[in-house]
Amino acid sequence: MIKSLHLHKCTFILSTILLSGAVYGQTVAKVDTGVFPKAEKNQKKVVIEVPHSSEDNNKKIEIFVGKNMETDKCNRYSLTGIFTSKDLKGWGYNYLVFNSNGNAVSTMMGCAEKGTRNQFVHAAGYLMDYNGRIPVVLYVPEGFDVKYKIYKADTDFYEAPEVFEKK
Repeated sequence: MIKSLHLHKCTFILSTILLSGAVYGQTVAKVDTGVFPKAEKNQKKVVIEVPHSSEDNNKKIEIFVGKNMETDKCNRYSLTGIFTSKDLKGWGYNYLVFNSNGNAVSTMMGCAEKGTRNQFVHAAGYLMDYNGRIPVVLYVPEGFDVKYKIYKADTDFYEAPEVFEKK
């Protein structure tokens, strides 16, 4: 009985190890982000790693850089700033640098509802191809946060009709 229990326990452990090796064997090794430059003074390096899938070519990723700010409850706010894509020389990879002076712009509506709210105020997003094999490396000013959205396209194509006009 004890020998049988020990054998089942060993079989379970061995099966778990083999199964986990098969699962982990399918993951894609990411690029070592140590080859990218170190963050400059008053900047921080942010790395976004998304999973690889067979649907990568049907996806896009949109990156937003911003910070939480106290705003009124009715106006729309946006952060000033710009993304720049730079080449990692000798490696064939790109990385992004976001620069901003931290100023925010807003609509100037008179708000009926008084009070404030804390919201993520961000610059215009940066839309790029989704690639689960390579991390997205970006440099942003200290005090800013990075958020992103992933979009997946429908595999169906839709026909745009021609408009016939009199000549």
